[in-house]
Order: sequence, then C-alpha cells, then structure tokens
Amino acid sequence: MTPEEFVKTYLPEAKKEEKRSGFHYLIPLTQAALESGWGSKAIGNNFFGIKDTDGVNGNEQLITTTEYLSTDKAKFPTVLKIVKAGNKFKYTVKDWFRKYPSAAMGFADHTDFFLKNPRYKKAVAVKDNPSKFFDEIAKAGYATAPDYASQLNQVMKSVIKRL
Repeated sequence: MTPEEFVKTYLPEAKKEEKRSGFHYLIPLTQAALESGWGSKAIGNNFFGIKDTDGVNGNEQLITTTEYLSTDKAKFPTVLKIVKAGNKFKYTVKDWFRKYPSAAMGFADHTDFFLKNPRYKKAVAVKDNPSKFFDEIAKAGYATAPDYASQLNQVMKSVIKRL
C-alpha cells in the first residue's frame, strides 16, 4: 500500500474517531502510518503497536518488534537479539500485541487506550494538537524509541502532503 492509498483508505476511520472522541484526526492517522509502515505491518488490524498484557485470551498475536531499553535483562516471550545502541540496548523480540476484527475497531481502541490509561493524562489534555500530543505520549513512554515524537512529527508532514 502506498502512503497515498493509506491516507485515502484510513482517513475516514481517523475522522470517525475525531468525531467520537475529540482526538484530532491527524493523531491516529499519523501514528497508524508510522507504527504500521503505512499499513504494511498492520497485522490483525493493529495499526498502533498496542501490546496485549497477558497473551492468553485469544485477542492477541505474537509479533516480532524492536525495543530500546536501559537494561539487557528485560524479559519477553522470545528474545531474538540484543545489541548495545548508545546508552540503551536494542532488542529484537517477539511480544504479544492486540488484534482486532476490523480497522475501525483498532482505531477506536487506540483512542480508548489513551483515555483509559492515567499515564497519558497530559497527552489527552492536548488531543486537539497533534504535535503536542506526540510529545506527551513519548514522554509518557508509549514507545521505547528515543526519537519517537520526532518520528511522528516527520510522518505527520508526509500525511498532510497526501490529504
């Protein structure tokens, strides 16, 4: 799927979420583009890399991912590789992620995820400002990539060009 096709296909889902929850449509659309590689890695309609915490109730899938952590002693279902990356350790692992029967349900769970998790309170307070929202979720630890907010802001520029 090209970035143009991705935006055309999933802009309606992002707009539905904006109407339902008040999250600016660029937030889910941009984050979905980054996390899923413009839709190429949206396994089980999980466009956002939302993890499943237990891996036991049938709504999860084991997927290869990359994590950046300050220790080389972290536990995952499967560790494939660990390499030193600056002051962090770059893990390639298999971990449990949520899966959804449709893209619409994945997009809805994305916004609900932020609303239900108190650690994202500051982000939810700026849900009408995508750039500030990205800064806040990065500070709150949504992803382990050290430049996560910067990555999101770059992808958002690409999304905007395709609207």
